[in-house]
Amino acid sequence: MSYVRKFSKNLFWDVSTDTIDMEKNAPYVVQRILEYGRISDWEALKNYYGVSRIAEISKKLRTLEPHALSFISVVSHIPKEQFRCCTMRQLQTRL
Repeated sequence: MSYVRKFSKNLFWDVSTDTIDMEKNAPYVVQRILEYGRISDWEALKNYYGVSRIAEISKKLRTLEPHALSFISVVSHIPKEQFRCCTMRQLQTRL
């Protein structure tokens, strides 16, 4: 059984869960769960990657919903300003 099946079925509405590789598609999986997941999805994600790896993946994401950014920032004790999505948003508002 694929680990992806531990997550809520609605998270991956646009792809077949059989095609998701937890390593190759880590940014996609992390972003979906942070933005749309339930607490049970977060727990399963945390058990698989660990908070520090989730934070490192999240820091590189171009976009992240504000609530998801706040959550991962608080949980990881990393200031929002260290996340790429935060700096990208600031650059876009200045243009």
